[in-house]
Amino acid sequence: MTVETTIAGTTDTESPEMLVARIARDGRAAQRVLARLSDARKAEALRAAAAALREAEEPILEANALDIAAGEAKGLTGALLDRLRLDPARLEGIAHGLEQVAALPDPVGQVIERTERPNGLQLSRVRIPIGLIGIIYESRPNVTADAAALCLRSGNAVLLRGGSEALHSNRAIQAAMAKGLESVGIPAAAIQLVPTQDRAVVGAMLTAAGLIDMIVPRGGKSLVARVQADAHVPVLAHLDGICHTYVHAAADPEMARSVALNAKMRRTGICGAMETLLLDTQFPGSRDVVTSLLDSGCELRGDARARALDPRILPATEEDWDTEYLDAVLSVAVVDGLDAALDHIAAHSSHHTDAIITADEEVAERFLTEADSAIVMVNASSQFADGGEFGLGAEIGIATGRLHARGPVALEGLTTYKWQVRGTGQARP
Repeated sequence: MTVETTIAGTTDTESPEMLVARIARDGRAAQRVLARLSDARKAEALRAAAAALREAEEPILEANALDIAAGEAKGLTGALLDRLRLDPARLEGIAHGLEQVAALPDPVGQVIERTERPNGLQLSRVRIPIGLIGIIYESRPNVTADAAALCLRSGNAVLLRGGSEALHSNRAIQAAMAKGLESVGIPAAAIQLVPTQDRAVVGAMLTAAGLIDMIVPRGGKSLVARVQADAHVPVLAHLDGICHTYVHAAADPEMARSVALNAKMRRTGICGAMETLLLDTQFPGSRDVVTSLLDSGCELRGDARARALDPRILPATEEDWDTEYLDAVLSVAVVDGLDAALDHIAAHSSHHTDAIITADEEVAERFLTEADSAIVMVNASSQFADGGEFGLGAEIGIATGRLHARGPVALEGLTTYKWQVRGTGQARP
């Protein structure tokens, strides 16, 4: 099988594996240049890319208009079209975002630990870039710029494979950014966009071990599931955001009501939205919490004890406890204390974000220790599960695995480390 691609005015016909290998080698060569750059040079490169985006406003918006027209013809929903749409203000926001990333502290070269052995060897663990990162994403063209900026700031080259809905927008944004990099002497191959929408190329990226160092999928559940199932390359991702909020017996009733309402209804379609509410059987304000949610327009599905709180609560099925609704729907259970809540979370959480509302500090500390999720919260809405809210400036995604980074992944999560050993002629006996 071959794919036909048009790159810089030339046409090559090659297999997906050959295509990915070729552009990955270019990216790896560019990454070696990035790895040598100072903090100031990487920041300069991102500011140049931001300036190039502003200069290319007209062609970028023209390209986006083609994507919008194609999306309308395909019957994309209004919400999807809005995610796809660019205008001068949104494009300025993207350019400003690059400048914000440029202003973030550079993690590369940071000394994590420094020790000296009894034999005089001096050991340091130092942060370094991961290498070449593949980003597979859908719809939003701003991801092209955001992901590229985070990778470049942390010294990584990036290979981008966007969705077909934003094909023209992604190409225009990548081209402008590459032009900006070249204007300050940085190889354009540091930010590459896969030049074809052939789905076989995704498979080639996922199996490009030794060429691509890490894959980050950003998109719907089916995309992430395919990447996690098929990848031979390390993957940084989360599949579901089944987030819980447990209202403990010692919770402040008004805090519980307001936090639960925000955790579910502020934005129902994000991965940090609460999907299951656990109410302690000894908590006196349970009825007010569920009434507030129901009155806000949220559909509640509960167990028998939860349904006794309000006749509007529908019966929950076993499937509900394992469902990420991403909508104004919430499962509710009444539990007998902290241990029962932790057991429910252990059985049904996707290890994204879980929270407790309580005034009991000892209970709060137990929850922080025993709830096994990437993000664990006390007396706060799960909607804070976001890199920007954590002060990271931006995030490339949220990871729920146990290796490497967990939670919001920003610049530090796009680095690994090496050991540096300095001696004075020591030989091991």
